[in-house]
Amino acid sequence: MADRARYLYAVTRGVTTADLAGRTGLDDAPLEVVPHRGLDAVVSDVDLDEFDEDALRKNLEDLAWLERVARGHDDVVRAVAELGPTAPLRLATVCLADAGVRRRLDEWHDGLVAALDRVEGRAEWSVKVVERDRAPATSGGERGDSTSPGAGAAYLLRKRQETEQRAQDEDAALRRADDVYHGLAEVAVAGRRLRPQDARLSGLTGTMTLNAAFLVDDEDADKFAGVAQELAGAAEGAEVLVAGPWPPYSFATLEEA
Repeated sequence: MADRARYLYAVTRGVTTADLAGRTGLDDAPLEVVPHRGLDAVVSDVDLDEFDEDALRKNLEDLAWLERVARGHDDVVRAVAELGPTAPLRLATVCLADAGVRRRLDEWHDGLVAALDRVEGRAEWSVKVVERDRAPATSGGERGDSTSPGAGAAYLLRKRQETEQRAQDEDAALRRADDVYHGLAEVAVAGRRLRPQDARLSGLTGTMTLNAAFLVDDEDADKFAGVAQELAGAAEGAEVLVAGPWPPYSFATLEEA
């Protein structure tokens, strides 16, 4: 039998192994809780043949493996978030035994307590603004006689006008994105602008001008969704996409974890 290790998914408070009965982690391993100093680490067993340092160096470059582990990791984090405040841990955080898990909780203790205090009773919402692709402007004059008097000047004028129009459209798009962000920030506890997603990854058609995460009090979720709907109606020419509630990945994950 391969050597086993403890895979850490998240840290929470007030959750026991009994609360997670029937739930499984990677490779259908039962979930367990390692309590320490008022914190509860949610873990499961994994094979070191797959998760030791050398194996991880190879596996993290395998997209199929990475997707499987990321989905399993996220499934556990979502399950834990239904039970209490949750600080998701970085993918493939592994300790050899429970003693190592407790050492990690000692090392990260103050940061974890602060993170859990920050997200308790709150959830993350994702908001994206995508500008619809506009058909390029055409001019009947371009099909005329390019050798006629004044044709060159007219062509340059059209090009300058097209450039100015593109600049105006881009400015308007950025203003729409700012309006959405600032409008939602007023009803959220915190907001964070993220890097716009590549269309090949998001599957969205158009130009993403805003990719943001907001931390919202659970009791304000309906208000947040209502404001988002109002802002979407005012964002003419753009689509406002709202998703959530989710575990607070953007507001509770420790950078050092």
